[in-house]
Amino acid sequence: MTQRTGGRPRAVRMSVELPLWQALTGYRILTLGYALTLFFLSYHAYAHPLGAALYMGVLTLWMLLTWNRTTSAERCTKPFLIADLTIALAGILLTSFVDTAERIDGGAATLPSIWTGGAVLGLAIKGGWRWAAAGSTIVAAANLVERGSPARDTVHNVVLVWVSSIAIGYIVEVARASERTLARALQIEAATRERERLARDIHDSVLQVLAMVQRRGAAIGGEAAELGRMAGEQEIALRSLVAGGLLPPQRSAAQLAEDAELVRTVAPVPAPPSGPCDVRALIAPHAGATVTVSAPGTPVLLEAAAAAELAAAVGAALDNVAQHAGEAARAWILLEDEPDEVIVTVRDDGPGIPEGRLADAEREGRMGVALSIRGRLRDLGGSAELVSVPGQGTEVELRVPRGSEDRR
Repeated sequence: MTQRTGGRPRAVRMSVELPLWQALTGYRILTLGYALTLFFLSYHAYAHPLGAALYMGVLTLWMLLTWNRTTSAERCTKPFLIADLTIALAGILLTSFVDTAERIDGGAATLPSIWTGGAVLGLAIKGGWRWAAAGSTIVAAANLVERGSPARDTVHNVVLVWVSSIAIGYIVEVARASERTLARALQIEAATRERERLARDIHDSVLQVLAMVQRRGAAIGGEAAELGRMAGEQEIALRSLVAGGLLPPQRSAAQLAEDAELVRTVAPVPAPPSGPCDVRALIAPHAGATVTVSAPGTPVLLEAAAAAELAAAVGAALDNVAQHAGEAARAWILLEDEPDEVIVTVRDDGPGIPEGRLADAEREGRMGVALSIRGRLRDLGGSAELVSVPGQGTEVELRVPRGSEDRR
């Protein structure tokens, strides 16, 4: 999971356990106060009050030294949990020596009282229900030994601790599994978005160039036809990769070396400027004999990266017009400046798109609409709606939400 700080992504580690560790820390501190209060109120009733006071002093010192060990899973180690449980068990068993038989038979609290539950809960959070079951069973045995007989209140408390600790341990295990599943889903989503971004770049540049080389080479003939054939093979390979399918059989080393000789130079892609950008300036170059651009008389500002993506989506829509409606088809671009969003409508007078053609094209790896248009707008938080009626042309409506900084 990521958050943005100052325009840059910052990784944030998700954890469903952190609130549980914080709650456990608070529980241990509060229950220590409760146990000390019970001890001071019953100090003179103990058979050996000095021995009880010595244990409570050790317990208090232990808490002062280790109170922060239960604030995270990394600090709460297995040796610490064993030591914590040992101190609790020692207090339970020591109660039968420092307290009177009358108070024990009457159901008086043990020296650590409900503080013992913190040790069992620590095992549940750290190791799940199995650790919780083992810890609560040992505590139950110590309580039965301290009481000397399975009285009703003793059995009730033992069962309560046993069931609640196992339930919490099971919930922790389920929460961890859910957290791992969510983290994996977020990784897949991030990888998918990055793949779609790369696929858009490939579609807008390499694939279209290869398709053009294939068509021109076939038209010219001769050596150009062979060049067109190789360009067509590479186009199919790239489309298969973009669509997520298997690549065709690899070409031989000699053929790849021959293809490499065809590559001369690669033009660098300039980085988009920062700050607000006038969308009109990016769309205006599309105007021509067959393309009419209508825009407001005042600047239509968008954040530079969003404006560049919107202009690229418009270009992809016009490429589809030229490819599917013919070079003689007319197109109209309407730019609208709304308070909360920028809307660009691209309409043509071509033959329209037959029903189901877009789905077929996506399955074939032709991602012009799916990635270059809809994918771009989705990444910007906007939408792309396509309406086409056979024989009446196609209309693409692009909507991009704007932030407060875009209005400046």
